[in-house]
Amino acid sequence: MIIYNVTANIDESIHDEWLAWIKEHIPQVLATGKFEKATLSRVLVEEDMGGVTYSIQYRSYSREALDAYYKEDAEKLRNDGQKKFADKMLAFRTELQIIDEYTVNFQ
Repeated sequence: MIIYNVTANIDESIHDEWLAWIKEHIPQVLATGKFEKATLSRVLVEEDMGGVTYSIQYRSYSREALDAYYKEDAEKLRNDGQKKFADKMLAFRTELQIIDEYTVNFQ
């Protein structure tokens, strides 16, 4: 499984508007059928550049599903945010490959 991670630094002047938007945007990304779930997290560090930083982690079904997302959906969905927030949002994307997952088992 591959995690498609989007890290975004949001200018405080648009923070509330962006947060409302991203909560609508994430279901749109999931509606492409390429991901099984998404997690929205606030990054708990103070950035030198200011603003508030978030991480959105989308769990893809497979490498092929993620590649299909890039080919069929990514450009349009990325442009929605870029047009709306322009220079008030800085985002970068990374891919993470899950090697193992562990859970606590209390018995």
